[in-house]
Amino acid sequence: IATVVTVAEILKNNGLAVEKKIMTSTVDIKDDSRGRPVQKAKIEIVLGKTANFDELMAAAAAEDGENGDVEEQTA
Repeated sequence: IATVVTVAEILKNNGLAVEKKIMTSTVDIKDDSRGRPVQKAKIEIVLGKTANFDELMAAAAAEDGENGDVEEQTA
């Protein structure tokens, strides 16, 4: 859960995403050592692109190109 929240916060703080919805629940997972179900926390964070997402990504790509760090990404 901490990793998901951290990634979402980084994207929001950098102006790349806006939070649309957060859902929490528990899921039953079978514990292999005990052989019985254990409840674990689950979180879903739905993010959307900000209005200036494409501009920010283009600026970052241009900056990387100037530094010689060109890396192709596919969506």
